[in-house]
Amino acid sequence: MHDHIIITGATGVIGVELARQLIGRGDKVVLLVRSPENAARKIPGAAGYVKWDSDMETGEWTGFINGAKAVVHLAGKPLLESRWNEAHKEDCYNSRILGTRHIVSAILAATEKPKVFISASAIGYYGSFDRCEDTPAIIESGAKGRDFLAKICIDWEKEALEAEKTGVRLVLLRTGIVLSTKGGMLQKMLAPFNFFLGGPIGSGLQCISWIHIDDEIACILQSLDNSSYEGPVNAVSPEPVSMKDFSSRLGEVLGRPSLLPVPKFAVQLLMGEGGEYAVKGQKVKPGFLQTQGFVFRYPKLAEALADLVKNKK
Repeated sequence: MHDHIIITGATGVIGVELARQLIGRGDKVVLLVRSPENAARKIPGAAGYVKWDSDMETGEWTGFINGAKAVVHLAGKPLLESRWNEAHKEDCYNSRILGTRHIVSAILAATEKPKVFISASAIGYYGSFDRCEDTPAIIESGAKGRDFLAKICIDWEKEALEAEKTGVRLVLLRTGIVLSTKGGMLQKMLAPFNFFLGGPIGSGLQCISWIHIDDEIACILQSLDNSSYEGPVNAVSPEPVSMKDFSSRLGEVLGRPSLLPVPKFAVQLLMGEGGEYAVKGQKVKPGFLQTQGFVFRYPKLAEALADLVKNKK
């Protein structure tokens, strides 16, 4: 196989939509997944479904790196899907660090290397903050954070940076909160709102740096196709909002009140240490995308939420 695009994490919310769009536009797509059978049912039409997990240093999958046009590495254990304990934190860390290390090792060993390596990261790189109004807007040159989520992102990117030594174009995709009704924060908030029990999480003062799923995919496609995309890229909308404002806009779109906040202690009871991060945020701006003239389809939160809810994206 030659000139194909490899995707890891292809069965997640972002990966599914990216794979479908690439297949739809005629690209040869190879999915590196834990269950090739499940992936084939979920995402028909790919050129290959290959067994891969973050702890696999070698295997059949390494042969597909050679001759690939691009590698889009999105895989990583979901951070806030489970209550935090030391084992969960270690699994989240290792799935990102080891998975990226093994992908990069295969790139380094390939005779014909990919043209571009897009490696997922997150705006957690910049650390977490309590209050939106007290937080300066952060672009890609912003300082590194010092908490656990920042450590994951910093070490994650450090592994990916090894690929640059071979001349492969590297994009570090620092993604914010991706809005979709099929997973993530928005999906979790919809149920209580539909039962008239919705409201902000925590104090409501933390910043939500969000991006519509369509704009997230458009950003990745630009990173694939446009050779000027290189280095860290904040994949967020131009207008971060407070959690209180986010909740209010969601209530307006749904025709529901936003009156019942979820207190911090309740989040911590449910999620352990992870609850501390669920009630914090980052005020991040898409500095690189704006210098490139990237056009957001959904720069305004109200329009983004209306589209997602109406079309069940």
